[in-house]
Amino acid sequence: MLLAALALQAPARAADAAFTQFIASLWPQAQTAGVSRETFERETRGLEPDYKLPDLALPGRPATGASAQAEFVQVPASYVKESTIARLAAEGRRLMQKHRAALDRIEGQFGVPATMVLALWGRETDYGRYTSPHDTLRVVATQAYVGRRKDQYRDEFILALKILDDGAVARKDFRSSWAGATGLTQFLPSEYYKHGVDLDGDGRVDIWRSVPDALASAAKQLADKGWQPGVRWAYEVRAPANADCTLGVPEVKRPIGEWLRSGFAPVERLSAAEQGQPASLLQPEGTYGPSFLTTKNYFVIKEYNFSDLYVLFVGHLSDRMVDPQPFVTPWTASTQLRTTSVVAMQKHLTRMGLYGDKIDGKAGMLTRAALGAYQKSAGLKVDCWPSEAVLQSMGAAR
Repeated sequence: MLLAALALQAPARAADAAFTQFIASLWPQAQTAGVSRETFERETRGLEPDYKLPDLALPGRPATGASAQAEFVQVPASYVKESTIARLAAEGRRLMQKHRAALDRIEGQFGVPATMVLALWGRETDYGRYTSPHDTLRVVATQAYVGRRKDQYRDEFILALKILDDGAVARKDFRSSWAGATGLTQFLPSEYYKHGVDLDGDGRVDIWRSVPDALASAAKQLADKGWQPGVRWAYEVRAPANADCTLGVPEVKRPIGEWLRSGFAPVERLSAAEQGQPASLLQPEGTYGPSFLTTKNYFVIKEYNFSDLYVLFVGHLSDRMVDPQPFVTPWTASTQLRTTSVVAMQKHLTRMGLYGDKIDGKAGMLTRAALGAYQKSAGLKVDCWPSEAVLQSMGAAR
């Protein structure tokens, strides 16, 4: 038994030695970025990879995907949970008064509403109550070494070292998600340097402890990605019975007034200016749950986190700080297909030429629209929802 245990430990030691060598090889890049040798040596001494992280491509093991994220495996009613939204909205209203001066400056400078940056803060870290579980440097080092996006994370690793070298945060406080997002509003190191703002004027960008800095940085990131001041993120509508759910893709944009004339009914009165805005159709549960007409700002938020449910959560939370009403149409889906089943669907849709995006097991806008196109071709009910019945039909077709 002892010999067997030693035999199992040997490959791990060899792998860790290779990891140490890999980290050492990054010194020239760190030096070019302005990281001191002292910081590099201190922060990488004893650094070990974390092979339990998602999104890794380990030799001899199947790739570990990020599909366990709540945004991609929960049904909408579980993710955009009413009790959670109501609690965060009430807290957001209190924080809006507490940070009124900073929020007014943020909205005036970046054009992003106070409720929107508060909603990002609430969703990302529960207004700072949630402590990220991982050591940021270890995360980005591991992802740079054996992640599926090595090139991206080599840069994130170097910039994480630079954050430490600049003294922006102590290593013990430099915590992150499994993907390396850190701070009150969850920035990657590269986003920290692209969008960081010193709003409180203390001479440093502190997204870990300074609420004004964190919220201003979040607003700047949205502004830098194309946020349009004065434009809503989305409008809830009631879809007509004959609505074609396959139109729910970003490429299909029409003035909101045109959608309304085709039978979509807004749940609130819209001005002429609002009806002139271009928008795309979003039906997160296919034809079953709420429907939305999404503006450019919807897709700006989506660049913060590429998930429809994430954007719905943040956008709805922002609205609820002003209007306490939930969505008019209730969610109806009670189950979500397993990731492997959605992968099988995506592969089948790809073979048919109906789908050309990533095979990732996530039933996003493009997957749902492709499912609707398949349902049309197979003579099934067209609801754009990944169900067991559709999966069985595809199995029979194969």
